[in-house]
Amino acid sequence: MIKNISILGSTGSIGTQALDVVDKLGLTVTALTASTNIDLLEQQVRKYKPKLAVVFNEEKARAFKENIKDTDTAVLCGMDGLVAAATEKNAELVLNSVVGMVGLLPTIAAAEAKKDIALANKETLVAGGSLVTDAVKKNGVKLLPVDSEHSAIFQCLQGAPNEKAVKRLILTASGGPFFGKTAEELKSVTVEQALAHPNWSMGAKITVDSATMMNKGLEIIEAGRLFDISVDNIDVVVHRESIVHSMIEYSDNSVIAQLGLPDMRIPIQYAVTYPERYSSPVGELNLSQIGRLTFFEPDYNTFKCLNACKKALAIGGASTAIANGANEEANMLFRNGKISFLDIGELVCGAVDQIQSFELKSVDDVLKADRLAREYVKNNI
Repeated sequence: MIKNISILGSTGSIGTQALDVVDKLGLTVTALTASTNIDLLEQQVRKYKPKLAVVFNEEKARAFKENIKDTDTAVLCGMDGLVAAATEKNAELVLNSVVGMVGLLPTIAAAEAKKDIALANKETLVAGGSLVTDAVKKNGVKLLPVDSEHSAIFQCLQGAPNEKAVKRLILTASGGPFFGKTAEELKSVTVEQALAHPNWSMGAKITVDSATMMNKGLEIIEAGRLFDISVDNIDVVVHRESIVHSMIEYSDNSVIAQLGLPDMRIPIQYAVTYPERYSSPVGELNLSQIGRLTFFEPDYNTFKCLNACKKALAIGGASTAIANGANEEANMLFRNGKISFLDIGELVCGAVDQIQSFELKSVDDVLKADRLAREYVKNNI
């Protein structure tokens, strides 16, 4: 098991739960990063005494540096700071739990610095694609999934005799707060309603993604990249209880599932301790108390982001970065009251359909695709 960990996005939902795992396992934290939450970051720095702390916002970073000047922790800001945290010399594992495209460069930098990566930043694989997977392969590092669904698949695959034995990946989805609603019923959805997730506690952007089911669309793309499997062999099933975290179907039609309470500390800890398992801070699953498990087909017509992401993965190249960029922009506009809930799916579909895909040869190409997608959204409100 590793001893030293760097956590990117330590003040967010995944980051704070990762620190619970750190406490349980007695690990040393070498770097912590936050976007703007300097109060919580200060508490973390004083407790874990990392070598480096990063505040992405430059103005907040100046205030933070003054606040912790009595400590031995160095303070950096911006993308250069994130990259420094991802490559901190003592870190054996980098947990990337930042939100959005900002996670791409630090992930590639961590791979190039020969650091194993625990990835909770799905946009990295969605937008970066082969740039990320090639960097991982070239440098011989591990890319360990932290998303509950991909961790579940990863765990189920430990029993696979060979990759040809796998017939299908089945991602489970909670369905979000609007399961069963029609498009007509969703026309007047408020931001507050979209942020009321039934099972998981997540940041605002990811919670809205869950409501639109874009989150599951991104996970389809991520699964294709992580497990090198065609979009035709990835399915989604709505599972309201969030107990079955995902499944794989083998060539003999046997289905293997990973179950557990809806608590992200299980997949976080598995990524940290892989391939070993240790006692965790999560409670035991009692199926007799759960009572029953239900499964439903997703509504692809109402939740259009699902089809947009499947189409983008099938097209390949820049299309997945385009889908991601369009969603990030539309999601933000919805949360700021500029567009309606249903506009998000329409704009993501439009961006994938109307922006010509191209080959990704560098990070600049990814940034170009992201920029084109955001411009499309702004011009088509």
